[in-house]
Amino acid sequence: MRFGVNYTPTRGWFHHWLDFDLDDIRADLDQIAALGLDHIRVFPLWPVFQPNRTLIRPKAVEQLIRLVDAAGERGLDVNVDGLQGHLSSFDFLPAWTTTWHRRNLFTDPDVVEAQAEYLRVLAAALADRPHFLGMTVGNEINQFSGDPHPDPDRVDPVQAGHWLRRMLDACEKGAPGRPHLHASYDAAWYDGAHPFTPAHSARLGAMTAVHSWVFDGTAQRHGHAGTATEQHAAYLIELSKAWAVDPARPVWLQEVGAPAPHIPPGHAAAFTEATVRNALDCPDVWGVTWWCSHDVDRALADFPELEYGLGLFTNDRRIKPAGEVIARIIRTWLESGRPAEPRRTALVVDAGAEEEAPYRSVCSPGGAYFEAWMRLASRGVRAASVLSQRAGDAEYLAGRGVTEVLTVDQVR
Repeated sequence: MRFGVNYTPTRGWFHHWLDFDLDDIRADLDQIAALGLDHIRVFPLWPVFQPNRTLIRPKAVEQLIRLVDAAGERGLDVNVDGLQGHLSSFDFLPAWTTTWHRRNLFTDPDVVEAQAEYLRVLAAALADRPHFLGMTVGNEINQFSGDPHPDPDRVDPVQAGHWLRRMLDACEKGAPGRPHLHASYDAAWYDGAHPFTPAHSARLGAMTAVHSWVFDGTAQRHGHAGTATEQHAAYLIELSKAWAVDPARPVWLQEVGAPAPHIPPGHAAAFTEATVRNALDCPDVWGVTWWCSHDVDRALADFPELEYGLGLFTNDRRIKPAGEVIARIIRTWLESGRPAEPRRTALVVDAGAEEEAPYRSVCSPGGAYFEAWMRLASRGVRAASVLSQRAGDAEYLAGRGVTEVLTVDQVR
C-alpha cells in the first residue's frame, strides 16, 4: 500500500516552472516526507515544456530531473503527469494546437506525433532515476474530448482508445518496464456519451486510475457526512474492477480531496479519515494519493473557490487537521495494516455493451446502480461490482472471491 500526495508548490503553484526555485521545492518536500508519505505526483505544464511542436526545452526537462532527484533524496518516489492539459479549472495547451493552429488533440497526425515524442523524452530523461515511478499520460485530458468543455476536440471511443495506446506506447519506449498509466475524470464512468470509456480506464495501462470528487452530485445529494459521500472513492475503486479483465488489476486512487463548501472545512478531517479508511477496505488498491499537498496562494486570481483550500498544509506550510489524519493513518497502517479481504457480495451493473458502456449513467450519483450500491453500503455490505455480461461466469466470480450476486432490483 502506497500513500502519497499530488504536489502543489507553495510558491507560484504550477507556474513555478517559470521561476524554478529548488530551495522552495525542497522545503515543500521536507514537509511532505515528514508526514510519512512515500510518493508524489508532479505536473509539468505542457506549453512550458513543449512551446513549439518540434521544441522540447532541455532546461525544463533538466528542472524536472532536479525535482525528481530532490524528492528521491527524501525517500519520495515520483509519478510524472505528462500532458497538462487541464489543472484546477485552467487549460494549458501549447499555441501550436489552438486558434490559428487549431488541430484536434487526439486525431491530428502531427499533434499526436509531437505528444508522443514529448512523453517519450520525459520518460527517457527519468528512466535511470530509481525514484521515478512512471508516467501518467496526462491529468484528466479526457475533458478536452467532449461536453461540457467549451471548445472540445471531439473523438469517438475507437479514436480515443487508439490515442491512449499511442501515448502509453511512447511512455514505454522512453522508460521500459515502468508502470505507465492514464487518468480520466469521472465522465468516463458516468456519462454514456463520453468517448473515454470505463473499458479504456480499466484495461489500458499498468493500472487503473480513479479520481474521486464528491462535488459531482454526490455530496449535494447525500450531504457532507452521508454514506455515499464517505464511500464515493471506494465505490469508484470497486466500479472500475467490473470492467477489468484481470481480476487482480491494481487500482490507484490517484486523486481524492475534501472540497469546500461541499465538505465544510470543519468536517474535512473526518471526511479524510472516512474516505481513506473506506478505500483501504477495497482489495487490490495500489495506493492513495491525496489532492493536494499545499493550499493555493490566494494572491493567485480566478481559481474556483474550492481549489484554494484543498491542501494538507496551508500555503505558508502549516499542517492542517486533514494532514494530521493522513499521518496517523499511515502510522497505523505501517504498524498493523494488511490487505483487504475479498468482497463476497457483488452488485450487477448493466451499462450496455461492454466496450462502449452507453448506459453507464446508471452508475452516476442518482443513477439506479449508484444508489443501490450505496444502499448496500449503508447496511454494512461490502459490495463489489460485476458486469452483467459476467454475472453468470462462475470461474470469473471465483477469481474475485465473489460468492453472492445481487441485482439492482433485488436491492430495491
